[in-house]
Amino acid sequence: MKKASLYLIPNTLGSEDAGKVLPSYNTQIIKGIKHFIVESRKEAVRFLVRTDKSIVIEDLTFYELNEHTDLKTIGNYLDPIIKEKVPMGIISDAGCPAIADPGAAVVEMAQKKNIDVVPLVGPSSIIMSVMASGFNGQSFAFNGYLPVKPNERVSKLHQLENKVYKENQTQLFIEAPYRNLKMLESITQSLRKDTLLCIAAGITTDQEYIHTHTIAEWKKIPEPPIHKLPAIFLIYHQ
Repeated sequence: MKKASLYLIPNTLGSEDAGKVLPSYNTQIIKGIKHFIVESRKEAVRFLVRTDKSIVIEDLTFYELNEHTDLKTIGNYLDPIIKEKVPMGIISDAGCPAIADPGAAVVEMAQKKNIDVVPLVGPSSIIMSVMASGFNGQSFAFNGYLPVKPNERVSKLHQLENKVYKENQTQLFIEAPYRNLKMLESITQSLRKDTLLCIAAGITTDQEYIHTHTIAEWKKIPEPPIHKLPAIFLIYHQ
Protein backbone atom coordinates (compact mmCIF):
# COMPACT_ATOMS: atom_id res chain seq x y z
CA MET A 1 0.00 0.00 0.00
CA LYS A 2 1.02 3.61 -0.52
CA LYS A 3 2.17 5.37 2.61
CA ALA A 4 0.81 8.85 3.40
CA SER A 5 -2.24 8.31 1.18
CA LEU A 6 -5.96 8.72 1.75
CA TYR A 7 -7.84 5.49 1.00
CA LEU A 8 -11.54 5.62 0.13
CA ILE A 9 -12.90 2.39 1.61
CA PRO A 10 -16.31 1.22 0.40
CA ASN A 11 -18.71 -0.19 2.98
CA THR A 12 -21.37 -2.77 2.19
CA LEU A 13 -24.89 -1.64 1.26
CA GLY A 14 -26.38 -3.51 4.18
CA SER A 15 -25.16 -7.02 3.46
CA GLU A 16 -23.78 -8.69 6.59
CA ASP A 17 -21.36 -10.67 4.44
CA ALA A 18 -18.55 -8.26 3.49
CA GLY A 19 -16.93 -10.96 1.37
CA LYS A 20 -19.99 -11.00 -0.86
CA VAL A 21 -19.44 -7.48 -2.16
CA LEU A 22 -15.86 -6.47 -1.31
CA PRO A 23 -12.56 -7.84 -2.68
CA SER A 24 -10.05 -9.38 -0.26
CA TYR A 25 -7.54 -6.73 -1.35
CA ASN A 26 -9.57 -4.15 0.58
CA THR A 27 -9.12 -6.13 3.78
CA GLN A 28 -5.34 -6.08 3.39
CA ILE A 29 -5.39 -2.31 2.95
CA ILE A 30 -7.70 -1.81 5.94
CA LYS A 31 -5.42 -3.86 8.22
CA GLY A 32 -2.58 -1.45 7.45
CA ILE A 33 -4.50 1.66 8.55
CA LYS A 34 -4.83 3.00 12.10
CA HIS A 35 -6.62 6.32 11.44
CA PHE A 36 -10.13 6.44 9.96
CA ILE A 37 -12.45 9.31 9.03
CA VAL A 38 -15.95 7.89 9.45
CA GLU A 39 -19.58 8.91 9.10
CA SER A 40 -20.31 7.28 12.47
CA ARG A 41 -17.93 5.43 14.77
CA LYS A 42 -20.48 2.76 15.64
CA GLU A 43 -21.16 1.78 12.02
CA ALA A 44 -17.46 1.94 11.15
CA VAL A 45 -16.58 -0.43 14.00
CA ARG A 46 -19.30 -2.85 12.89
CA PHE A 47 -17.91 -2.80 9.37
CA LEU A 48 -14.29 -3.30 10.46
CA VAL A 49 -15.15 -6.23 12.73
CA ARG A 50 -17.25 -7.78 9.99
CA THR A 51 -14.37 -7.36 7.55
CA ASP A 52 -11.70 -8.96 9.75
CA LYS A 53 -12.25 -10.07 13.35
CA SER A 54 -8.51 -9.82 14.07
CA ILE A 55 -8.62 -6.00 13.85
CA VAL A 56 -8.05 -4.49 17.31
CA ILE A 57 -10.49 -1.58 17.53
CA GLU A 58 -8.74 -0.12 20.61
CA ASP A 59 -5.64 0.49 18.48
CA LEU A 60 -7.54 2.70 16.04
CA THR A 61 -8.36 6.41 15.98
CA PHE A 62 -11.65 7.64 14.54
CA TYR A 63 -12.57 11.12 13.32
CA GLU A 64 -16.31 11.57 12.77
CA LEU A 65 -17.57 13.48 9.75
CA ASN A 66 -21.30 13.61 9.10
CA GLU A 67 -24.15 16.06 8.45
CA HIS A 68 -23.79 17.41 12.00
CA THR A 69 -20.08 18.18 11.69
CA ASP A 70 -18.99 21.80 11.38
CA LEU A 71 -16.67 21.71 8.36
CA LYS A 72 -14.61 24.49 9.94
CA THR A 73 -13.41 21.96 12.54
CA ILE A 74 -12.00 19.32 10.17
CA GLY A 75 -8.83 21.17 9.17
CA ASN A 76 -6.62 18.81 11.21
CA TYR A 77 -8.28 15.56 10.11
CA LEU A 78 -5.46 14.80 7.65
CA ASP A 79 -2.65 15.49 10.14
CA PRO A 80 -1.68 11.78 10.44
CA ILE A 81 -0.91 11.81 6.70
CA ILE A 82 0.79 15.21 6.68
CA LYS A 83 2.73 15.06 9.95
CA GLU A 84 3.20 11.33 10.62
CA LYS A 85 3.36 10.16 6.99
CA VAL A 86 0.92 7.30 7.66
CA PRO A 87 -2.10 6.24 5.56
CA MET A 88 -5.68 7.09 6.48
CA GLY A 89 -9.03 5.69 5.40
CA ILE A 90 -12.51 7.13 4.88
CA ILE A 91 -15.48 4.86 5.64
CA SER A 92 -19.08 5.81 4.85
CA ASP A 93 -22.00 4.23 6.68
CA ALA A 94 -22.96 2.51 3.41
CA GLY A 95 -21.58 2.32 -0.09
CA CYS A 96 -18.76 4.41 -1.50
CA PRO A 97 -17.18 7.31 0.39
CA ALA A 98 -17.66 10.79 -1.10
CA ILE A 99 -20.61 9.69 -3.28
CA ALA A 100 -23.67 11.36 -1.74
CA ASP A 101 -21.56 11.26 1.41
CA PRO A 102 -19.93 13.86 3.74
CA GLY A 103 -16.49 12.34 3.07
CA ALA A 104 -16.32 14.44 -0.10
CA ALA A 105 -15.21 17.40 2.01
CA VAL A 106 -12.07 15.58 3.16
CA VAL A 107 -11.28 14.32 -0.35
CA GLU A 108 -11.51 17.91 -1.59
CA MET A 109 -9.12 18.95 1.18
CA ALA A 110 -6.70 16.13 0.33
CA GLN A 111 -6.63 17.13 -3.34
CA LYS A 112 -5.87 20.73 -2.40
CA LYS A 113 -2.99 19.53 -0.20
CA ASN A 114 -1.67 17.30 -3.03
CA ILE A 115 -2.21 14.11 -0.99
CA ASP A 116 -2.59 10.89 -2.97
CA VAL A 117 -6.24 9.75 -2.97
CA VAL A 118 -6.77 6.04 -3.60
CA PRO A 119 -10.36 4.85 -4.32
CA LEU A 120 -10.92 1.15 -3.59
CA VAL A 121 -13.38 -1.07 -5.42
CA GLY A 122 -16.79 -1.59 -3.82
CA PRO A 123 -20.56 -1.43 -4.33
CA SER A 124 -22.29 1.78 -5.42
CA SER A 125 -26.08 1.67 -5.22
CA ILE A 126 -26.23 4.46 -7.79
CA ILE A 127 -24.31 2.52 -10.43
CA MET A 128 -25.90 -0.82 -9.57
CA SER A 129 -29.41 0.62 -9.84
CA VAL A 130 -28.67 2.04 -13.30
CA MET A 131 -27.21 -1.32 -14.33
CA ALA A 132 -30.37 -3.19 -13.32
CA SER A 133 -32.99 -0.67 -14.44
CA GLY A 134 -32.82 -1.14 -18.19
CA PHE A 135 -32.51 2.65 -18.57
CA ASN A 136 -29.95 4.84 -20.35
CA GLY A 137 -26.56 4.09 -18.77
CA GLN A 138 -24.63 6.55 -20.95
CA SER A 139 -26.37 9.66 -19.66
CA PHE A 140 -27.80 9.75 -16.16
CA ALA A 141 -27.96 12.17 -13.24
CA PHE A 142 -28.19 11.61 -9.50
CA ASN A 143 -30.31 14.29 -7.82
CA GLY A 144 -30.07 13.31 -4.15
CA TYR A 145 -33.11 14.03 -1.99
CA LEU A 146 -36.13 15.80 -3.46
CA PRO A 147 -38.00 18.53 -1.53
CA VAL A 148 -40.17 17.35 1.35
CA LYS A 149 -42.97 19.89 0.84
CA PRO A 150 -45.60 18.30 -1.45
CA ASN A 151 -45.92 21.19 -3.93
CA GLU A 152 -42.15 21.61 -4.24
CA ARG A 153 -41.69 17.86 -4.64
CA VAL A 154 -44.26 17.62 -7.44
CA SER A 155 -42.63 20.57 -9.18
CA LYS A 156 -39.22 18.87 -8.96
CA LEU A 157 -40.64 15.57 -10.24
CA HIS A 158 -42.08 17.35 -13.27
CA GLN A 159 -38.75 19.06 -13.86
CA LEU A 160 -36.90 15.73 -13.79
CA GLU A 161 -39.49 14.09 -16.02
CA ASN A 162 -39.07 16.88 -18.58
CA LYS A 163 -35.33 16.24 -18.57
CA VAL A 164 -35.95 12.56 -19.25
CA TYR A 165 -37.95 13.33 -22.38
CA LYS A 166 -35.98 16.32 -23.64
CA GLU A 167 -32.44 15.08 -22.95
CA ASN A 168 -32.94 11.31 -23.02
CA GLN A 169 -31.26 11.23 -19.60
CA THR A 170 -32.03 8.80 -16.77
CA GLN A 171 -32.89 10.65 -13.55
CA LEU A 172 -32.13 9.16 -10.12
CA PHE A 173 -33.15 10.34 -6.65
CA ILE A 174 -33.52 9.00 -3.12
CA GLU A 175 -35.75 9.38 -0.09
CA ALA A 176 -35.49 8.62 3.62
CA PRO A 177 -36.35 4.89 3.81
CA TYR A 178 -39.36 5.43 6.08
CA ARG A 179 -40.84 7.79 3.43
CA ASN A 180 -40.31 5.49 0.44
CA LEU A 181 -43.98 4.63 0.02
CA LYS A 182 -44.97 8.28 0.30
CA MET A 183 -42.46 9.04 -2.44
CA LEU A 184 -43.94 6.30 -4.61
CA GLU A 185 -47.38 7.78 -4.09
CA SER A 186 -46.14 11.22 -5.15
CA ILE A 187 -44.49 9.76 -8.25
CA THR A 188 -47.50 7.77 -9.41
CA GLN A 189 -49.85 10.71 -8.84
CA SER A 190 -47.61 13.25 -10.59
CA LEU A 191 -45.91 11.68 -13.61
CA ARG A 192 -47.18 10.60 -17.03
CA LYS A 193 -48.74 7.17 -17.21
CA ASP A 194 -46.18 5.94 -19.77
CA THR A 195 -43.11 7.23 -17.92
CA LEU A 196 -40.95 4.37 -16.65
CA LEU A 197 -40.09 4.05 -12.97
CA CYS A 198 -37.51 1.67 -11.52
CA ILE A 199 -37.29 1.11 -7.77
CA ALA A 200 -34.01 -0.43 -6.60
CA ALA A 201 -34.17 -1.18 -2.86
CA GLY A 202 -32.07 -3.23 -0.46
CA ILE A 203 -29.39 -3.80 -3.09
CA THR A 204 -27.06 -6.76 -2.25
CA THR A 205 -29.17 -7.74 0.79
CA ASP A 206 -31.60 -10.64 1.22
CA GLN A 207 -34.45 -8.13 0.78
CA GLU A 208 -33.22 -6.88 -2.58
CA TYR A 209 -36.06 -5.57 -4.76
CA ILE A 210 -35.39 -4.16 -8.24
CA HIS A 211 -38.32 -3.71 -10.62
CA THR A 212 -39.16 -1.47 -13.57
CA HIS A 213 -42.72 -0.63 -14.69
CA THR A 214 -44.61 2.22 -16.28
CA ILE A 215 -46.41 4.59 -13.93
CA ALA A 216 -49.71 3.08 -15.11
CA GLU A 217 -48.48 -0.41 -14.23
CA TRP A 218 -47.21 0.66 -10.79
CA LYS A 219 -50.74 1.84 -9.97
CA LYS A 220 -52.13 -1.63 -10.63
CA ILE A 221 -49.64 -3.89 -8.83
CA PRO A 222 -49.45 -4.59 -5.06
CA GLU A 223 -47.51 -2.18 -2.85
CA PRO A 224 -43.80 -3.04 -3.14
CA PRO A 225 -41.94 -4.24 0.01
CA ILE A 226 -39.69 -1.18 0.27
CA HIS A 227 -40.77 0.40 3.56
CA LYS A 228 -37.64 1.35 5.56
CA LEU A 229 -35.31 -0.15 2.93
CA PRO A 230 -32.61 2.09 1.42
CA ALA A 231 -33.89 2.73 -2.10
CA ILE A 232 -33.09 4.57 -5.28
CA PHE A 233 -35.84 5.77 -7.60
CA LEU A 234 -35.08 6.07 -11.33
CA ILE A 235 -37.27 7.51 -14.07
CA TYR A 236 -36.89 7.23 -17.85
CA HIS A 237 -39.09 6.86 -20.93
CA GLN A 238 -40.06 4.08 -23.30
